[in-house]
This record gives sequence, C-alpha cells and structure tokens, in this order.
Amino acid sequence: MNADVEVFRRVAPVGLHVGHLRFAYPDGRRALDDVDLDIAPGERVAILGPNGSGKSTLCQTLVGILQPQHGRIIVDDIELRHETLPQVRSRVGLVFQDPDDMLFLPTLWQDIAFGPANQGLPPSEISARVDAALALVGLTDHAQRAPHHLSFGQRKRAATAATLSMRPGLLVMDEPSSNLDPRGRRELAELLEQLDQTLLLVTHDLPFALRLCPRAIVLDAGRMVWDGPLRTLLRHTDVLEAHALELPEGFVLDDRSGAIGDR
Repeated sequence: MNADVEVFRRVAPVGLHVGHLRFAYPDGRRALDDVDLDIAPGERVAILGPNGSGKSTLCQTLVGILQPQHGRIIVDDIELRHETLPQVRSRVGLVFQDPDDMLFLPTLWQDIAFGPANQGLPPSEISARVDAALALVGLTDHAQRAPHHLSFGQRKRAATAATLSMRPGLLVMDEPSSNLDPRGRRELAELLEQLDQTLLLVTHDLPFALRLCPRAIVLDAGRMVWDGPLRTLLRHTDVLEAHALELPEGFVLDDRSGAIGDR
C-alpha cells in the first residue's frame, strides 16, 4: 500500500446519529424535516435526492455551519453543541461542492496546512500531513502554486487533501464527482476506495455512488423517503422517477458482476 494512503488509513472511523433534525431557512422554507439517521463506524452511505432536497443543508449541519432548530447530532458519542463544536469538527471533515470555498491562501501548501495548524499541531506534524495529503492526491509538484492557477479537477483534489489532512473519522463529501472528467472521476473513486473512514457521499452521480456505497438514503423536500441498499433502490425505477434520480442513458445494472455497465 502507498505509504501516503497509510497515513490516512490509521484513522479510527466514527459513527453518526442524527435524531429528529429540523432546519428551516429565514424565508420559512423547511430544508430538513424530522430527519433520523444512524451510520455505523466505517459505513459508506450515499445521500441522494433532487436539487433543493436538503442534502447540502444536512452536510452543513453536521459540522455546525448551520444550526438546526430542533434535533440532535451525535458524532463518536459527542453531541454537537456550541461547546463541543471543536471536538466534533476534529472528527467530521466536509469537502464542499465548490473547491473554491475551501482554497483561499496564497499557496496550495498553505491551504492544506490551514486545518492541521488550527488543530494546534506541531510544525513537524503539520508538514508531514501536508506532504502526505499532497502525495495522496497527486499534487506534490503543485505545492507552491496559487490554487486559482490549478484546473478545476486539481482544485477538487486539493480540497479533498485539505480535509484529509485533518484526519477526520467521518468524511462528508458534497457532489465530489461533479464537473470532473472521466479520468478525474475514476481517480477520485480509487482514492476513496483506499480509505477506512466513515463516508457520507452526497451526489447525483448514481454510478459513482454505487461504486463506493452499499447503502443509500434519499431526501426529498427535507424528508427521508428511502433508507436501504443502493442496488435495491436502483431497481425501483418508480422511486427513482418520483425523486428525480436517473441512471445515465445506456447504463444497466449487471447482476452477475455487481456493477453498472453499458448496454
């Protein structure tokens, strides 16, 4: 195994409990409506649903960016409250859909060092984590470049490295494969397959989700409408259609190989 991967595999995966979570925006729109969710340590779960279903809102409540009006969030037996926010954020890493929301310092190295530095780590540990994270995503040669000079796919990988450098036990990724070319999508999937962390994958990309996640949860209008095996969901075309989920044209489930392939 690549030594750089091993640095991030030595992270204990953590569990998540979400109980009766409700969140409404100031205009009254309810984005989360009594969401109940339990994820075991090491589990990989796809969060699916149409635009506006509450997926990104859920991600942001898990790290305290948004404060729900009702309900509980418990990570690794720690309930998320104002006073426990640093502890929870040390265990949950969120990779935003837009990498430019995470990359804001003069060099890529500094961006990836930002999280570990804020964890109070010694310089030697910060340097080791940044170097390993850069190598893990194939960006070692770009460490001193300005992030805005990188391609979109490179910035996506950089944002993932910035989160992994904090070694979270729960990795939450919001639309990680969006706007990636086929090679970038494959490389990201291969990277995530090597990690042991609990994974919460928010996506519209059903083949990408199937490659990584045995379980799926579907949100629509802030409510959970499905929680079960992803492969079973993909056979329920009525459920997919009702909640604006669609496999790419020309793709079918292959029950013999357990994969999705071209007709």
